[in-house]
Amino acid sequence: MQRRKFLLISGSLGGFSLVACAHQILQPVTSKNPPESAVKQAQKAKKVKIIVISDLNSQYGSTTYDPEIDRAIPLIINNKPDLVLCGGDMVAGQKSSLTEAAINAMWSAFDRHIAAPLRAAKIPFGFTIGNHDASGSLSAGKFVYAQERKLAQDYWQNPQHDTSLNFIDKTGFPFYYTFTQNGIFYLVWDASTHLISGQQLNWAAKNLSSSDAKNARMRLVIGHLPLYGIAVGRNRPGDYLADAEKLRAFLEGHQVHTYISGHAHAYYPGKRGQLQLLHAGALGSGPRRLLNSEQAPRKTLTIVDINPNQQETVYTTYDMKTQEAINITSLPPLIMAPNGQVLRRDIPSVN
Repeated sequence: MQRRKFLLISGSLGGFSLVACAHQILQPVTSKNPPESAVKQAQKAKKVKIIVISDLNSQYGSTTYDPEIDRAIPLIINNKPDLVLCGGDMVAGQKSSLTEAAINAMWSAFDRHIAAPLRAAKIPFGFTIGNHDASGSLSAGKFVYAQERKLAQDYWQNPQHDTSLNFIDKTGFPFYYTFTQNGIFYLVWDASTHLISGQQLNWAAKNLSSSDAKNARMRLVIGHLPLYGIAVGRNRPGDYLADAEKLRAFLEGHQVHTYISGHAHAYYPGKRGQLQLLHAGALGSGPRRLLNSEQAPRKTLTIVDINPNQQETVYTTYDMKTQEAINITSLPPLIMAPNGQVLRRDIPSVN
């Protein structure tokens, strides 16, 4: 397996000025190979910038969003990322008493506050379905929240809600799908519950083994629930994926660089084995405290600068209350999740 590298930026500056630092550090690596064409050199030097947000919703049935959401969207647009990724929970469903009209009103509010401004700015938007968007919970073989899943599907399959993604496999959209962007292969699976079915794993294996995945410069996977329970109140069975070690081995075996997740409502840049783990913090209501930490919960947004050819990623994560960058060394060096130890990603692994 190819060795993964990463660079880190930490600091505490207002606004988004640290992004410039990221670009200064990520310089093309000098090659000893024969000179290449200017086009190939430009392609190799191309960096990719994505912005990761997650858990945007408020209380059940809400059609309003916290002020941090409305502040974040223009900041995202002004930063001109290549892609925005959302770790799920875009609306506030998962309640059987919600009517069709109420669910549609939530998606309309999401579109008004988040999706429409990004579409207008022509910024591609990738996402994974969260448990509050369209939970995949089953009872007697049937979806418990079938209406929410149908209405979520109706919203995302409406041509007016185009995501500007370069789809590869869209047959399961919006619940599971693949796309490529700037030479990076993304696989989104339905982790709206703690179970990834055998059928979905077979689908993921087929797509991660495809020529599109193998020819990509890098592979990332996105799902709502994390592999490991890293936050207070999100460290109970059902709040992280079952068979995490099996899933990690599966992702590593397909040379996935990073698994991006939400649901924990706490930012933590971790790793386990060869797999990078980006736990996206909540931007909406209910941020949570990390395990092994006394720091107060905070709402966050993460900029990921990627050098795909060198398998390097740089995170710059902001506390959206202060708009100051979070110093990675202020986070716990490791988290003893109930189902496995997660290292902070700058901590050397012990073989």
